[in-house]
Amino acid sequence: MSSSLSVSVEFKGGIELLFSGKTKIDLQLPTKAIGSSGDEQWNLKRLIDLLRDDHLQERPELFIEHNTVRPGILVLVNDTDWEILGGENYQLKNNDNVLFISTLHGG
Repeated sequence: MSSSLSVSVEFKGGIELLFSGKTKIDLQLPTKAIGSSGDEQWNLKRLIDLLRDDHLQERPELFIEHNTVRPGILVLVNDTDWEILGGENYQLKNNDNVLFISTLHGG
């Protein structure tokens, strides 16, 4: 079994500006905890926390609200709405593509 999980994260609709203009981040998520014999589980909640803590560069309130993705941001996993897959409890799989699309627009 691989010791990491490959996940691609994409940003569209202006949300990429919060991530230094990056439209895509390829991640290798560890699946083995250091000093542990068990596998680490990665769900969307844990991925969102990682993105907030390690990749978000500015204005976190435009990405996170109440410890989850704020309303107005669509989350798709492999082109499927995350709500259909169980929301933030969805267990990530190798080679998943997670897309965040902002539908919020200023005026």
